[in-house]
Amino acid sequence: MKIKNVELECVCGVTSPIKECTLPEFAFAGKSNVGKSSLINALMQRKSLARTSAQPGKTQTINYYNINDELYFVDLPGYGYARASKEVTAKWGKMVERYLHQSSVLKAVFLLIDIRHEPGNNDKMMYDWVVSSGYSPIIIATKLDKINRSQIQKQVKLIRTSLGASKETVIIPFSATSKDGRDDIYDVIDGFSCN
Repeated sequence: MKIKNVELECVCGVTSPIKECTLPEFAFAGKSNVGKSSLINALMQRKSLARTSAQPGKTQTINYYNINDELYFVDLPGYGYARASKEVTAKWGKMVERYLHQSSVLKAVFLLIDIRHEPGNNDKMMYDWVVSSGYSPIIIATKLDKINRSQIQKQVKLIRTSLGASKETVIIPFSATSKDGRDDIYDVIDGFSCN
């Protein structure tokens, strides 16, 4: 996958209608501090188009990034941010649910999990939610550079078991620092785009 042009084309808030796209969409979901913006920037080969923040919970909108006029990366609001009120969290949840049910061109959902930790309740809920919406989530195990190579298989197995994911579920260890795993993610996207 060669990245030529990238543009933040549309931002949908809680009350906005979901954007109707004709190009394939690839959505990214994950906890507030899992490194979602860093991953999206690494995939887009841009330093700071997706806003990263020291303050988790920054993405409170659905952001559509047009890639090469061929497809969209859709950045979903981060979940599980402790300081967000229940009311705000419920609104984010409804917005994500609306997106998953209304997008007619969504090809795949990438669910980001921190490779260092066992998936939490929010991660499990999101995984089950994506599955019940008819998608097979592709797991991206972020922050790969924070663990030793010898721990990778053990942590991948822990993620798979904790989520109750099948053997067929793709889990890609990824580092935003070294870009390890980026080509594997491109391969998955290319596989869907060619269908």
